[in-house]
Amino acid sequence: MKLLIVSGLSGAGKTITLNSLEDMGVYCVDNLPIGLLPAFAEQANLMGMVHERVAIGVDARTITDQDMPALLQAISVTPFPIQVLFLEADDAVLIKRFSETRRKHPLTKRSVPLAEAIKHERQLLEPLASRADIRINTTLTHVHQLRDLIRLRVGLHASNGLSLLFQSFGFKYGLPNDADFVFDVRCLPNPHWNTELRSLTGMDKSVVNFLHKEPSVQQMREHLIGFLETWIPQFAANDRSYLTIAVGCTGGQHRSVYFVELLAQHFSQFRYGILVRHRELSVLSEQFSIKNEK
Repeated sequence: MKLLIVSGLSGAGKTITLNSLEDMGVYCVDNLPIGLLPAFAEQANLMGMVHERVAIGVDARTITDQDMPALLQAISVTPFPIQVLFLEADDAVLIKRFSETRRKHPLTKRSVPLAEAIKHERQLLEPLASRADIRINTTLTHVHQLRDLIRLRVGLHASNGLSLLFQSFGFKYGLPNDADFVFDVRCLPNPHWNTELRSLTGMDKSVVNFLHKEPSVQQMREHLIGFLETWIPQFAANDRSYLTIAVGCTGGQHRSVYFVELLAQHFSQFRYGILVRHRELSVLSEQFSIKNEK
């Protein structure tokens, strides 16, 4: 039996995550009082033959400054595997989400405005966030992307060890918040300036052929693969569960997509779980479609 603790900032997507886990067949309990966690964990272990995975939703409504040490202690002494999934987002995005839905933040009061409540909640949950095995920033992620990301990450971790998420993005839309490595390929020839390629993406054969024949592209490919082949095993050796590798170009359509597909294909030969996400194309999958032309 595996226990997943789902926590995060209010408005960052905890409810969506728990609903997605339930759809995956995970037994979910939301807002369990922290004092009941040891007893629930023991009972959940007895339910292991019925429910292989159990998820508990924990947020600021069930945690106080005094509860956090007890929670961390309970996580560390359980006899079965526990993962912590933590969801977060930028303050401006959280404020916008609460304004649009007209929902009340759980820590707001007459004397505590929304911005201060978010700040206090972030401080309150930081010890749990730093303990998280999976940490997802949903600032630039919509509902469907988050559901797919939860499904893929939680599903892959059980059987594939280190999971590599290769993500393309466009610099003009902002840096990804949850990347471990960020590589900039804007110095390479840009297919955008070829009118026949402008509407295509880095997954289309014409764009692949265009980039594949450029010496600088191949040099970048060799350097990136050499760097990652050297350092990814070091993260794996330190029991790292997830590693996010982001590649960015100007718009996140051609060069970055090409490189993410290429890197995913290369590292699929190793014993890693491979995820591919093209942020600006709203594509998230376990597949990679690049076909190199000889």
